[in-house]
Amino acid sequence: MIKKSQKFVVVYFLGIATLLFASISPVQAGQQWTFSQFKQQSLNWSSCYQGFSCATFKVPVDYEQINGDSFTLQILKHRANKPSKQIGTLIINPGGPGGSGVDYAYNADTAVSKKIEDVYDIVGFDPRGVNLSQSIRCLSDKQTDDFLDNYGSVESDADLQGAIAGSQKIAAACAKAAGNKLAHYSTLETAKDMELLRILLHEPLLNYLGKSYGTYLGTLYAALYPKTTGRIILDGAVDPNVSVRDQNLNQSVGFETALNSFLSKNPQFTYKEVKDFLHNSRTKPFKGSDGRKLTDSLAFTGIISGLYEPATGWQELAKALAEVFDGNNPNGLLRMSDTYTQRNSHGHYKSNLIDISQMISCLDTTDARPLSALQKDAPNFAKAAPIFGPFLAYSGLPCRYWKAPPIKQPTIKNIVTRPLLIIGTTRDPATPYGWALGLHKELSKSTLVTLSADGHTGANRGSSCVDVVMDTYLLTGKLPLKDVSCTLDPAKLATIGT
Repeated sequence: MIKKSQKFVVVYFLGIATLLFASISPVQAGQQWTFSQFKQQSLNWSSCYQGFSCATFKVPVDYEQINGDSFTLQILKHRANKPSKQIGTLIINPGGPGGSGVDYAYNADTAVSKKIEDVYDIVGFDPRGVNLSQSIRCLSDKQTDDFLDNYGSVESDADLQGAIAGSQKIAAACAKAAGNKLAHYSTLETAKDMELLRILLHEPLLNYLGKSYGTYLGTLYAALYPKTTGRIILDGAVDPNVSVRDQNLNQSVGFETALNSFLSKNPQFTYKEVKDFLHNSRTKPFKGSDGRKLTDSLAFTGIISGLYEPATGWQELAKALAEVFDGNNPNGLLRMSDTYTQRNSHGHYKSNLIDISQMISCLDTTDARPLSALQKDAPNFAKAAPIFGPFLAYSGLPCRYWKAPPIKQPTIKNIVTRPLLIIGTTRDPATPYGWALGLHKELSKSTLVTLSADGHTGANRGSSCVDVVMDTYLLTGKLPLKDVSCTLDPAKLATIGT
């Protein structure tokens, strides 16, 4: 199995063949379940995919008005290697929005150490609308190509009008595809689904590992159900109290920092060279071997995908940039962009990541400022991050035209839970370190582990210091008496990607 990073978003998005899942007793025609009946379901596990267990469970579409409408969610379980020593179940989420927990649990060895695999059942579920849980698609493959090809930097009125038109198209398409379920793909509802899953697993407390966007899911769970939080790890933390505008600006600066770190290790490229290349790609894009154009949007996507992981991504990015700078060959960057968006060589998007991430994001948060305020603010993005700012200044534009309002979020302020663990990486481009500090402040019983490094997230990335704290916590429930600072181990780092 390959290990790849995804934007902000998805930390690990791992390929998996279609699985066969056991079903639960269906709701009979005309029957309306009460919440009590949802809690009384049985998980009928069946053997699947050579050694794993699979099941499904139903969740209400709308927790505020429960009726006959439901989603069916898919689960995969990696059973503890040593059942006689099992200490519980660990639910894991790779990030997103739109990352597959089923895929992540299938690749449990990339998420946790063997010590944890020995004594925990590792469980992943695909959230509502994601992957195998009634996957929803708004756009055809061709429409997705058009959306991604043209969603580049905004440097003129024509650019902005094009971005608005694309945003309106995806908003209308998702409204048509989802129908009366459009308002019910939020992270808040997925947190409630996760509580229902805890009940069906007969676990007294929720043990959870969430990465990147998965930390936001874990945070909302803690805010809703503080009394049933168990051993919770939030790696690559999202601060829910940071505005949409500041999230986009923080990420712009984060990727700028990551690019400069990359360039310091790859002096054959210059900052100006990268900047000019992206700018020129707006009007004179290189063509790949199949005739496909590397637009500035696709070039941007390919570059940021390589900046997520120094151990593997930087090498791939250096090769791709050399090909395009020295030989006008954009195939490497096109491949990197396609891997990031889950597009295969035949032009088919293997997952619905693009559609569902937009749907979830627009329900979770929105930038209520008028369009004129975004236009006025755009130069601030370009000043703070000359390369990446123009691409992210208008991020979230489709949400302005969304056909369902954002969901009211719980207040994340002085949340009191059992002790939990936050991991932040100092030069993380996608979830900047300041977000870990902010979340640490609001989760009153949290311990913060700081990894001084480049790249996204901290666990299983080459630091024994981080990994020992994480394993000790999951095995014993014990955390350090004070916050911890860690670095990478050169010897351990050298084994990553081999």
